[in-house]
Amino acid sequence: MSRILAMDYGEKRIGIAVTDEMQIIASGLTTVPTKEIFEFLENYLKEEKVELFLIGEPKQMNNTASESEKFITPFITKLKAKFSQTPIKRVDERFTSKMAFQTMIDSGLKKKQRQNKALVDEISATIILQSYLYNK
Repeated sequence: MSRILAMDYGEKRIGIAVTDEMQIIASGLTTVPTKEIFEFLENYLKEEKVELFLIGEPKQMNNTASESEKFITPFITKLKAKFSQTPIKRVDERFTSKMAFQTMIDSGLKKKQRQNKALVDEISATIILQSYLYNK
C-alpha cells in the first residue's frame, strides 16, 4: 500500500501529515512555507508512494465556504496540474485549529511552545487526516 498525505493550507505555511503505508496511523510530518510546497512535494514523492492528497476544507458554521477558500482553490488547481496521477479529496476542517491547540495544552506543552503556529498547522493536518481515516 501507499501513504495518504494531508495538508492544512495556509497563506504563509502548510501543515502536512501522512499515514503509515498500511494507512492506519496518522502522524504529523512537517510544516512547509506555502511558496515551497511544490518543491517539497516533488522531493517527497520521489521517496514515498502517495495514493491520495487530502486538503482541508474550511467552512463556516452554516456550511458555506470560508474566506480562505479563495486561496485554496488556485492551490488545488495547480496541485492537480502538477501531480495529475494523485487524486485529491477535501475534508471538513472546522475546529481543527482549536482542537490542535487543545491537544497542545493536553500534552503539557508550555505557553511559549503553544505559540508555535507551525506546530498548530502540523497538528491540524494530523487531525484532518485522522478524521478521514476514522470515517473512511
